[in-house]
Amino acid sequence: MWDQRYADPDYVYGTEPNDFLKETAEAHLPEGGSVLCLAEGEGRNGVFLAGLGFKVTGVDGSSVGLEKAQRLAKRRGVEIETIVSDLADFDLGEERWDGVVSSWCHTLPELRAKLHAAVVRALKPGGALILESYTPKQLEYKTGGPPNAEWMMTLDGLRQELAGLEFVVGEEKIREVNEGKFHGGTSAVVQVVARKPR
Repeated sequence: MWDQRYADPDYVYGTEPNDFLKETAEAHLPEGGSVLCLAEGEGRNGVFLAGLGFKVTGVDGSSVGLEKAQRLAKRRGVEIETIVSDLADFDLGEERWDGVVSSWCHTLPELRAKLHAAVVRALKPGGALILESYTPKQLEYKTGGPPNAEWMMTLDGLRQELAGLEFVVGEEKIREVNEGKFHGGTSAVVQVVARKPR
């Protein structure tokens, strides 16, 4: 599905970063640190972070998407590392990353719980996760995201799955999302910045 979606000659989620990431990255990610972008797709978040001086690795199951990410990086004059891997198989490592970015990374609940536990282990002390996801209320708006509630996230659920991190920001809200042709309009989201204690 994702190779097919990203085969579109346009950048289907746009070339600008996720709004929440743009608002929070410089304040919450260690300056010049190593950042892992989950489900990086066509590269808009990683390229933005590389432009701020972060060392970026983007992982995604779609080689087509990551090829576009590399083209975008070249166009913007920055470098990012890209890894083609299913998130179910990807090893995030132990205390490896200064930051992890999860923007609209919707998976089955079982994988999400394992992935979030892996994020907690993989962050260095003082490192931070920046996450935005749709909540189940998004099914009322139908302006993006998966078609079923179990793939979506709630703040309470994230507090459980990310046990061990301190929530600096944690909010469910309704906001206007305008990120390409598949994320557009009034949307129900959860936004989190969570830091690993030093």
